[in-house]
Parts: sequence; structure tokens; C-alpha cells
Amino acid sequence: MKTKIDLLQDKVKQAQTGGGAARIESQHKKGKLTARERIHFLMDENTFEEIGMMVTHRSTDFGMEREKYLGDGVVTGYGNINGRLVYVFSQDFTVFGGSLSETHAEKICKIMDMAMKNGAPVIGLNDSGGARIQEGVVSLGGYADIFYRNVQASGVIPQLSAIMGPCAGGAVYSPAITDFILMVENTSYMFVTGPNVVKTVTHEEVTSEELGGASTHATKSGVTHFACANELDAINHVKRLLSYMPQNCEETPAALAYTAAEESRPALNTLMPVNNNQPYDIRSVVSEVMDADSFLEVHREYAENIVVGFARLAGRSIGIVANQPAYLAGVLDNHASTKAARFVRFCDCFNIPLLVFEDVPGFLPGTDQEWNGIINNGAKLLYAFSEATVPRITVITRKAYGGAYDVMNSKHIGADMNYAWPTAEIAVMGAKGAAEIIFKKEISTAENPEEKWLEKEKLYSDTFANPYRAAERGFVDEVIEPSQTRIKLIKAFKMLENKVVNRPRRKHGNIPL
Repeated sequence: MKTKIDLLQDKVKQAQTGGGAARIESQHKKGKLTARERIHFLMDENTFEEIGMMVTHRSTDFGMEREKYLGDGVVTGYGNINGRLVYVFSQDFTVFGGSLSETHAEKICKIMDMAMKNGAPVIGLNDSGGARIQEGVVSLGGYADIFYRNVQASGVIPQLSAIMGPCAGGAVYSPAITDFILMVENTSYMFVTGPNVVKTVTHEEVTSEELGGASTHATKSGVTHFACANELDAINHVKRLLSYMPQNCEETPAALAYTAAEESRPALNTLMPVNNNQPYDIRSVVSEVMDADSFLEVHREYAENIVVGFARLAGRSIGIVANQPAYLAGVLDNHASTKAARFVRFCDCFNIPLLVFEDVPGFLPGTDQEWNGIINNGAKLLYAFSEATVPRITVITRKAYGGAYDVMNSKHIGADMNYAWPTAEIAVMGAKGAAEIIFKKEISTAENPEEKWLEKEKLYSDTFANPYRAAERGFVDEVIEPSQTRIKLIKAFKMLENKVVNRPRRKHGNIPL
């Protein structure tokens, strides 16, 4: 028996060394952790249970039968994060550059299937050179097997992807289907075609970092939701992000213990600028209203005219969508609409209530916006809010103009409660433009057109640029003092916690993609 146990221990040790000491050292020199080190820092101590440690590839072409490594380039298994069951796979770049083979893919698929059966999140730690070219079509088939499971799991269990190294070609599509992507600055990149192919086809000279680095995808494409300073930062982001989510679509997020205190926020009464065209940072409203230090912003550096993220209100997980007056006056444009729509749909998938802070002057005009599909993209946000069945509350802090008023979780598209501050302006458009249209003839024939224009502008403003017309119609449930916002929201979300919406039976809707 001792001989057999010794053999087992030798094989375990062999598996744990991956591609060997030299390749591990090379990984460290690049500022990267190994696959197992990443799992060590991610999971609660002594909770990780590995599955498939002894798996090897089956390829016999190009001399591959002479080079085999236990585990075949990916560590898979399950364990706990802050006491919660999760499944994880961590690609090992020290083994064939983390390339995906038939058996590598089977290991990932196995834990994805287990995660679905047991209703627990899947976390992928990606560090791979792509499909293993020595295996040809079977490695491509392995990717497709993973993609299919990503889609089946979408909206059923949370799926998080941390990009810790290269992720190129077909490999990018699995993270793209998952709920959130995190990248590490300077050591990770994502692209469909690399710099060499780009140079050949388009003659553009570009580095991997410029083409698909963390900063590029955090600011230009919006592919990644978080750009992290290093791998430990990325791992800590994964843990924090997971804390706002339930295990699966049948559960609700865990609430933290909360002791009621003084919930009034007097600072909000003086936050709004006197000039209604002057910007302010909507994050200051969010930080005042939500639990202290609980706001985790998503997509912070992308489409900055809208702010989305998770926070807690009296200990409960809440999804925040807020126009940002400090950037492009908070208008809705192509990128802001799709960014917010994706976030709204995630929250609705996983029973996370939605809170909207609205200060929107409308949609951004211009040929660039129209030619790039602002009609369809704006409709995505409208669709996302309209189909959401979680508790939904809107607070109108200032401007709510035109179609953007409708889109930003208005009463008309199913919001449960709509509050407005006394500074709210709910109208088809701003007073200046409205006066120019409505009173065009009077202004043009007046002795002093400029004076007449100002007079009519004030008339329109007094009539419509306030929250009271909407309140009279019931489109706003209550006009509230800003300092009372937190109190009202705590009570309203408590009231809505057992909300049920029955939708017509259908296969699925057809969102304007």
C-alpha cells in the first residue's frame, strides 16, 4: 500500500508543479501569479477541492504524445469565497501557454455543468494563448462547448471572468458572454486578431497593450468592467463583486446586518447648484444616500455620462443607474445607453433591486450618434427597464427632458415608485428651446425680441420646469425634500421586497440588438 500511496503523492506533486520550476519562475518575472497561486488568494483557506488533477491530453500528432502534463493546463474545482460555494477554473500558462485542448475544455465544461446543477457562481481565471493548434478542430470544438454552456448559464448563475494574461482569438468570446470581465493592467490583453494580423491586413502598427490592454478595453471599447492594478487587486475585486450577488437566479442577495440610525442627510439640501446648467457629481448624491463606503462602480471609465454600480441600502444589495451631470451634462448617447441596459438586465436576472438617479437633458444629438444607431441603442435601455421585474425606484434630482425622461425608469414603463426633488424639471425640453418654438411668432414680432423671449422662457419654466405638473398626474408619487431621500428609499424598498410580476408566456423577447 505504501508504494501505491507514494505513487499517488508523486503524481500530485507533479501536477502541482505545472510546467515546471523554470516556467513558474518565468511567470513570476512577468509579474504574474501561477494558476494555483491565484486560486489560493481567491478562495477561503483550505476550502478548495480540485477536480481533474490527473487529466492529460489525448493528442498524438506532432510528437505531442511525448509531452504530457497532469492537469493539462487548467486547474478546476470548487470551494468557498466568504463562506459561499463557487466553482472556479484557472488556466495555467506554464503548460503549453495555457492553450485550450479537448481535455482542457472538458474539465472547464465539467465544473460549469456542476455549477448549473448546484446553483452556484462560476469564476474563470483566464491566462491562455488560445486554441492548441496541434489538436486542430477538436480544440475549436472545445471552445464552442464552453460558449454553449456560458449561454445556458446566463441569467441562471453569476459568471465572472478575470483576464490574467493573454486572451486572444476565439478565447475572448467566453468572457464576453459572462456577466463581468476584470482585466489586469500591463499583463493582460484581449483581442480577436493580434497586432501581427492587424499589421498584415490594415497596415496599422499597434502593440498588444494598445490594441487590447486593460486600459483600452476599460475606456474605449467597454469590453472590461474593471481595470485592476495587479492580480491581487483583480482577485479582491472579484470577491467584492460577488458579495452583491445571490448564488443563482432563484435566490436574493444576502443582506448585511444593519442597525437603523439617523437616516436624514441634510447635506443633500444644499448639494444642487443654483444655476440649473451647472454640473455636479452624481456620485456625491449616491454616497450620501447609500450605506457608507458601499458603492462599487462598474465601467467607471467608460461612457462616463452615466454611472452604474452596486451599493447597499440599509444592508441590502441595490443596483444603481445614474445620469452624470459632470460629464456631457448627463446626456444619453450610444455607449451610455448600452452600458446601462446591460447593467439593468444583469440586476433583473439576479433579483437585485434597481435605483435610478435621474438628471438627463435628453439624448446627444449629431450625425455620429444617429449613424451609429442611437435609435436602437436608446431602445435597448428602454427595453431593459421595461422588462425588469425587480423593485424599481427613480429619484429625479433635476432635469428629466424629452424621451430620455421616459427611458430613465419612468412611471410609464413600470417603475414602482418615482420621487422628485423640488429642483426637478420634467418637460419635453428646456425652457429656452420650448419658448423659441411655442412663442416664435410673438417673439419675432415683438418690439424687443430678446426681452420677449426671456419673458416667455420664464413663463414656460414656471409652468412646466418643476415637478408639480407630473405629481398632479401621478407620474411622480411624491415630491420630497432631498435630505429625506434615504429615509424614503429604505421604506419603499422594504415595502417592495415581496413584489411579484406575472409576464405573458413567451420564449423570449426580441431586444433591439
